[in-house]
Amino acid sequence: MKRDNWPVMPDAFPFVIAGLVLSGAACLWFGFLAAILPALFAVFVLYFFRNPERSVQAEPQEVISPADGVVLAIEKVEETRYLRGPAVKVGIFMNVFNVHVNRSPIEGRVEYVHYQPGKFLPAFKGHASQLNERNYVGIRSETDPGLALLVVQVTGFIARRIVCWVKEGDRLEQGQRFGLIKFGSCVEVYLPEASIIAVKPGQKVSGGKTVIGRVKYG
Repeated sequence: MKRDNWPVMPDAFPFVIAGLVLSGAACLWFGFLAAILPALFAVFVLYFFRNPERSVQAEPQEVISPADGVVLAIEKVEETRYLRGPAVKVGIFMNVFNVHVNRSPIEGRVEYVHYQPGKFLPAFKGHASQLNERNYVGIRSETDPGLALLVVQVTGFIARRIVCWVKEGDRLEQGQRFGLIKFGSCVEVYLPEASIIAVKPGQKVSGGKTVIGRVKYG
């Protein structure tokens, strides 16, 4: 995943090239003013796919946010795919102006990856995570095997593609990029039921920086 170090994710390049080509063609056919809109689109795409470096500073058992955005909801649920038991779900909504690179909330080994096709409802709708296209990534700490959680990438009305670079068996550092969602979406984190949640609905969070919870067990 060497492209992690690029200031702009390479996924942006096809859109940028298309925007510049359209801008050039519009300028030739219709004049300078017609070229402005596709040129602005190319600039926006570069901004959308920005990939800033983040310095992770977290204590043992602290879980950091996997994405930039706003906390939508915090709910107690039954998680049946990976944790297989009571859990706390923290939903984070990313608008088109947020960084859309997703980061690992903890260090650990990827134990579970599953892609689920689905719809493209607005990501801020409460039922979107059950109906929309989504991707599940289960991670367990190697240094603290009792610490495990599930991250879910969820598409939205505009977002039409989930990108995940990891597979089962891969190791992730805390804060390491593991994927992205293109053009507006939601990310959910399922923590063990006994976790202490450190954020609240409506709070802004930063991927790789904001502590969203502390896992307690045993």
